[in-house]
Amino acid sequence: MLIRLTDIAKSYRLGRVDVRALDGVDLDVARGDFLALAGPSGSGKTTLLNLIGCIDKPSGGRIVLDGVDVTAVPLHRLAATRRDALGYIFQTFNLIPVLTAYENVEYPLLLANVPRRERDARVRRWLDQVGLSAQAKQRPDQLSGGQRQRVAIARAMVAEPKLVLADEPTANLDSDTAAHILDLLAKLNAETGTTFVFATHDPAVMARAHRLVRLHDGRVSHPAVAQVA
Repeated sequence: MLIRLTDIAKSYRLGRVDVRALDGVDLDVARGDFLALAGPSGSGKTTLLNLIGCIDKPSGGRIVLDGVDVTAVPLHRLAATRRDALGYIFQTFNLIPVLTAYENVEYPLLLANVPRRERDARVRRWLDQVGLSAQAKQRPDQLSGGQRQRVAIARAMVAEPKLVLADEPTANLDSDTAAHILDLLAKLNAETGTTFVFATHDPAVMARAHRLVRLHDGRVSHPAVAQVA
């Protein structure tokens, strides 16, 4: 089991009011899963994704990631885990605008002090994997939305993470482009065995997921996990 969440709760203080974003969530994610967390805005899916990704801490409960209880580790000590074991894909792409596609993909390897020759080989391999070798020198503002998301996917995969977290990865794409992006992610999941967890309200993503977990008002709806044909 790659991820185990037990009785996860998350509350925020807004003025004088405590807002409970998650309430008693239990979830197991196996290695190689292609899983979607689905639900309307405010259901808690992005909050849950941020907790799995060690970007935030739960108010209660336990998260075990690859055998490590990350809830027992201070956030500042999880930087290496975020860098080495996790990849992130965002709906707004989150590319660095002044860097080329090549440089955006290379950036996580620079942070990890990967030697130059290895960096170059890995960046070129992943740009080729996502079909953007010819756009390596172009900046994000010279690329289409689908191309920018492909750069983001290459950046997420270049460090060869165990887990990729994708927050609404198709939200800013037209339906045809979104279908191509989902095809690519499914291909990478099958070929590399990388685990993917999506937060989404897109029916197309839900249909492509191997497992579907529905959230409502911070709780897992029952049945908790549905197998998608």
